[in-house]
Amino acid sequence: MHFSDLGLLPEITQALLNKGYETPTPIQAKAIPAIIDGRDVMAAAQTGTGKTAGFTLPMLQLLSRGPKARANYVRALVLTPTRELADQVWQNVETYSQNLKLSCQVVYGGVKINPQMMNLRKGADILVATPGRLLDLFSQNALKFDHLEMLVLDEADRMLDMGFIHDIKRIIKLLPRKRQNLLFSATFSDEIRELAKGLINDPIEISVAPKNSTAKSVEQLVYEVDKGKRAALLKHLITTYDWQQVLVFTRTKHGANRLVRDLESAKLTAAAIHGNKSQSARMKALNGFKAQEVRVLVATDIVARGLDIQELPHVVNFDLPNVYEDYVHRIGRTGRAGASGEAVSFVTKEDALDLFGIERLIQQVITRKVEPGFEPKESIPESKLDTRPIKAKKPKKPKKPKPQTEQAGETPAVKKPVAKPKKKPNITGSKPQNEPRKPPKTDQARPKKPSRGTFRSTKG
Repeated sequence: MHFSDLGLLPEITQALLNKGYETPTPIQAKAIPAIIDGRDVMAAAQTGTGKTAGFTLPMLQLLSRGPKARANYVRALVLTPTRELADQVWQNVETYSQNLKLSCQVVYGGVKINPQMMNLRKGADILVATPGRLLDLFSQNALKFDHLEMLVLDEADRMLDMGFIHDIKRIIKLLPRKRQNLLFSATFSDEIRELAKGLINDPIEISVAPKNSTAKSVEQLVYEVDKGKRAALLKHLITTYDWQQVLVFTRTKHGANRLVRDLESAKLTAAAIHGNKSQSARMKALNGFKAQEVRVLVATDIVARGLDIQELPHVVNFDLPNVYEDYVHRIGRTGRAGASGEAVSFVTKEDALDLFGIERLIQQVITRKVEPGFEPKESIPESKLDTRPIKAKKPKKPKKPKPQTEQAGETPAVKKPVAKPKKKPNITGSKPQNEPRKPPKTDQARPKKPSRGTFRSTKG
């Protein structure tokens, strides 16, 4: 099958041929005809399978039929979780629409808002945006959605993971009800289906890969190493095996900065990209890495999705991810579109349980390896793959608070107010039997109950 068999315009297929794309991936072959027919679509596929082209190509086809966007109006909206992914989608749209008279704008936080407002004055046939910056622009009357025809949620599961659910719901309320909705995700989790209930109308569901599967073109290896030797092992692998382009993932921002300094001390060009970096610094590091001016790019999970680097040969997990599903997205940066790649993970004995969890998630035992000169003091226990499916954890119901018990030094919980006694208080200090007991003070122990005595008149 060729792209021309999917009913795409000659202008679009020619742009694809200019990029060297002739045959659609499975997700593209199924999604493109359904979207062109005007259907709402829920599509799930593993990372690196061409989901972006799966919605951008038919979107360009449909928008090319209508009038251009008016000033400040948007015809199609694509929401993405990160700035890097927004920029990546925008670049793809620009590439595929080179032979069409359609305008595309991209907006995200971390940069000045005024230039984005100026660009939107011309209107945008396609707007790629992150949720926060989109709401900022709308609040300043820089956007109008009255003529919106299409809404796309890209990497919807990641947006939910990052806490954008409330922003998404706010945005949906601003949009016209009559529109085409496309939801693209790595998985169809329960949360995704719950979101789809209020968003998608009679959708076509497309799923072309098992949940949490990894690309077969990626060779996965685990290097057993002591924690203190990981940086030395990384430098050894890069220099010994002549790795020219390496994407390294760390758990923390400080860990990424520290590793970059260590690599640069060994005369290896490296750059860090994480949430503490300004947007200009992040783009400079990313562009330098794509141009192979930077040999090693050290990143946190903020870029685990959205990076599309052609023929990236090596991905290294310097730290295993906190969330096992992120392992799939990390190593999905290599082996994209059928190309081969290598994914290496550094694992210490302390990481054994996390390794077993990842292997259970992907239903695969990863090959172990020890590099001569970097043998660990203690080896990782042998993996015993648990083939039982992982059940989603149900949210715990909040427990009802237990009634407090009266203890010395605590104020007892009183359920109902006690009526005041009708009798006058006893002036002698003794307490009648029918008088309610007062709660003791919090900083004193409960006073002992006085013994019964007889009331005697003090009058002579």
